[in-house]
Amino acid sequence: MIRNLVRFGILVLLIFGSIFIWEKAKNFKIWGEDEVITTHNMVLKELTNMGQLELIKFSYRDVVEQEIKRDFLPDPKALLIVQGEAIGCIDLTKIKEEDIIMENDTLIITLPQPEICNYKIDHSKSKIYKTDYAFMNEAVLLDEAYRKAEAQILKEALASDILEQTKRNADLIFKPLLENITKKKVVIHYKLQGSLNRLK
Repeated sequence: MIRNLVRFGILVLLIFGSIFIWEKAKNFKIWGEDEVITTHNMVLKELTNMGQLELIKFSYRDVVEQEIKRDFLPDPKALLIVQGEAIGCIDLTKIKEEDIIMENDTLIITLPQPEICNYKIDHSKSKIYKTDYAFMNEAVLLDEAYRKAEAQILKEALASDILEQTKRNADLIFKPLLENITKKKVVIHYKLQGSLNRLK
């Protein structure tokens, strides 16, 4: 009885010993064999998938007076209270592979220049205060008023340095986000271009 137990114990040890040796042998590196190390940095795809990164929004309220001058009849007039917004962003889809450089623990990325990706009138918050002598010309009068108000939003946003503030917010918002994704220190540069054209 004892002899059978001893044999059974030896058999179990042999089985587990064989398994242990096999697992070690699978990971054993033959002397002189090259070790292959692969490192991936999936940065560009994550950036381009973000599309336009909105970094700042300016909100505006404008009182617009619109008038059509006539020679004989009374001049149609409209007074509107208009609200709208302009959004500064960086278009990450414009980033190319050569714009991303990895140096040790630092990621150097060259971003496209910031742009105003959207500016518009918020019609739900705008209202027509009054119209005078509009009659059949009311639609034309109001359409022109809204069109000029929208153009003024773009002009005011550029005059208020929305593009520079977009850059500052890229450092405050986008840079920490990118560092969290890549687990690396991030340095941001911008592509060079001529002076920005502003509406006059």
